[in-house]
Amino acid sequence: METGGGGGGLLGNNKQRPGLLPKGREYNRNQRKDSEGFSESPDLEFEYADAEKWSTELSELYSYTEGPEFLINRKCFEDDFHIHVPGRKWLELDIEQHRAHVMRLLDALDSTSREKRLKVARAILYLAQGTFAECTSDSDVQYWMRYNIFLLLEVGTFGALVELLSMEIDNSAACSSAVRKPAISLADSTDIRVLLNIMYLIVETVRQEAESDKPEWSIVRTTFRTELASPMYNGEPFSVLLFGMVTKFCSGHAPHFPMKKVLLLLWKTVLCTLGGFEDLQEMKKHKRESLNLPPLPEDSIKVIRSMRAASPPASASDLIEQQQKRARREHKALVKQDHLDAFNEKDPYKADDGRDDEDDSDDNDNSLEGDTFPLERDEVMPPIMAHATCERVSVPKGLPWAPKVREKDIENFLETSRSKFIGYTLGSDTDTVVGLPRPIHESIKTLKQHKYISVSEIQIKKEEEYQKSPLSAGEEEVEQVPAEILYQAMLPCLPQYMIALLKILLAAAPTSKAKTDSINILADVLPEEMPTTVLQSMKLGVDVNRHKEIIVKAISAILLLLLKHFKLNHVYQFEYTAQHLVFANCIPLILKFFNQNIMSYITAKNSISVLDFPHCVVHELPELTAESLEAGDNNQFCWRNLFSCINLLRILNKLTKWKHSRTMMLVVFKSAPILKRALKVKQAMMQLYVLKLLKVQTKYLGRQWRKSNMKTMSAIYQKVRHRLNDDWAYGNDLDARPWDFQAEECALRASIERFNSRRYDKTPVNPDFSPVDNCLQSVLGQRVDLPEDFQMNYDLWLEREVFSKPICWEELLQ
Repeated sequence: METGGGGGGLLGNNKQRPGLLPKGREYNRNQRKDSEGFSESPDLEFEYADAEKWSTELSELYSYTEGPEFLINRKCFEDDFHIHVPGRKWLELDIEQHRAHVMRLLDALDSTSREKRLKVARAILYLAQGTFAECTSDSDVQYWMRYNIFLLLEVGTFGALVELLSMEIDNSAACSSAVRKPAISLADSTDIRVLLNIMYLIVETVRQEAESDKPEWSIVRTTFRTELASPMYNGEPFSVLLFGMVTKFCSGHAPHFPMKKVLLLLWKTVLCTLGGFEDLQEMKKHKRESLNLPPLPEDSIKVIRSMRAASPPASASDLIEQQQKRARREHKALVKQDHLDAFNEKDPYKADDGRDDEDDSDDNDNSLEGDTFPLERDEVMPPIMAHATCERVSVPKGLPWAPKVREKDIENFLETSRSKFIGYTLGSDTDTVVGLPRPIHESIKTLKQHKYISVSEIQIKKEEEYQKSPLSAGEEEVEQVPAEILYQAMLPCLPQYMIALLKILLAAAPTSKAKTDSINILADVLPEEMPTTVLQSMKLGVDVNRHKEIIVKAISAILLLLLKHFKLNHVYQFEYTAQHLVFANCIPLILKFFNQNIMSYITAKNSISVLDFPHCVVHELPELTAESLEAGDNNQFCWRNLFSCINLLRILNKLTKWKHSRTMMLVVFKSAPILKRALKVKQAMMQLYVLKLLKVQTKYLGRQWRKSNMKTMSAIYQKVRHRLNDDWAYGNDLDARPWDFQAEECALRASIERFNSRRYDKTPVNPDFSPVDNCLQSVLGQRVDLPEDFQMNYDLWLEREVFSKPICWEELLQ
């Protein structure tokens, strides 16, 4: 198990290469002077969003191996264009001529010849790529991409592409050929890749608005989103067609499917149809208004963006170094107090270089505690100079989140209080306080002030009413929003979809070892001829790593979007999806993903910027060398990898929240040290979700763990929302009982099945509620199919059941 962190890796390198040791020491000394701590990364200037900027999302669609295909697309377009419009350029034509040529291409797409269809599809792809040969800059390409794509959409290109894609999915000859091949390469998926490329470019471009967009394009965008979400493609939404491709690939029936492109298109389709995280926040506000619930206490997106990153807990090597430094230190005024009081401890991973008070104040500003305990700190810290306070960053005092209390928490508190002071309980009555002392009255008042009723609680209560009184409750009116339509379409095969996504995630995880039985996710990145030079091998290595990172990014985003949208639409839709993820071992899979040097993963440089689209088609490519490939780009971190990590942590939080048995799974799988290492990444949002996961299991980790991780405990107190009567930091909660995973999950599963059966199963399960036929002639006239063995032995049956039994006619007549 790797220890992770920048410092650890640096020391490891120094041991291997002794000649670099002085440089390493100098580097560490400089880091300490910049008050970034010994084995610490600097603050990462990362802003979480639905996706990265448009140009980056476009470039990630193509692998570097696909580079030569840009020129093939251009040739296919120009050969056809010069026949119909000789001596002219695409940029010189007017809108009507553009539309006429696109219509001509669309007609040619119906050809029976496979080769001709591919050439026409490549010509359309070249248009979607912005007719780059006639452009002089990246911005020109992007402008013409938007123009051409909206033009393609207006004439109905997307529907024609979906039909072609369905044909390719059902192409049994291609599937059986791919299954028999020992090694699958890029050439096996050419037709599907061209179609997926065009569709991805359309979805991603239409999804994102730009300032230069024409006013009429907003109508096209709205119409396209509605069509994409509705069951217009073979009676199901487009997303379900793509989910079908994922399951077919994982079953081994279609190993040539370009899975990265399928997953990227699926992600952007879900994002386009259901909405992103800011859309979710707005939907949540409207949903609460419609249910007459009070507004949200704060905007979680804004709160997280305003948070500062905390310094990570010290590693063992840093603590040893600190002890050595302290032995030689001249200023010993605070040493004893540092050892006595963990809360007022100066940051132990900040080395002292004899800096002045101003530097020390900066150190404390970066520590985990921040300004959580100002009174205790003032008692032991020396007075800070006036010039230092002027330059300190102003940090808002107080905790970032308003505390929340559930109705169940108030009920539990009252039940305990009544049992203690009166000797009896009143069930779910939260208003009667007779006989309870005044302090308990004050406590109940405070709890009720912070009571938070979630949309999920209302949905569960309504579902219970429908189950108790199905006739008097009447028919439920289900609003056909995109999330509801998608869930209905996914419901029959949802478990298979979740398993397939997790299989691919496992194959793409950097901690996974290559196994013979694992699925091959590199079919759309490996060239026909394997590299022969060192440079080509290095380039392919970067391409393969980049390919895996993009797959992880897409799957993590898909799962998170589905969980969040389903939870808002109906909690049992979320629970159904989440339970199948848990049954498919999603929790240990995510923990396995984080059981690596997470700092190395987030700062990985698996990209070659000069080969990214559209730079590679507009500018002349410089000569690539092994040194330039090793150096990578100058970015402080890899956006997609940090995005993936945050998404996976959010999924883990979604799966375990308020689920005692799943929280115990975190404890059993020893997740605490893995999560604690993830705190080395100095990014506030990532740290928040790590601290949330640590908070739920703190009470089960034992007193010794809490004692030796006081900085982490302090960070949890400072950054994570408080539940007023939650003893998360202690082991005296009722939840510290023996856990029965099976019982909890079975009870939840029963509730989910009742919900799915009531809302989506059209055949009535209970015969008491089915209509009765009271007409004698109608009942006797019904045809009853008798089994073959009965017909063969009919005579015996007559003899035994009719003739041999006496009939008392008098009783029948009476």
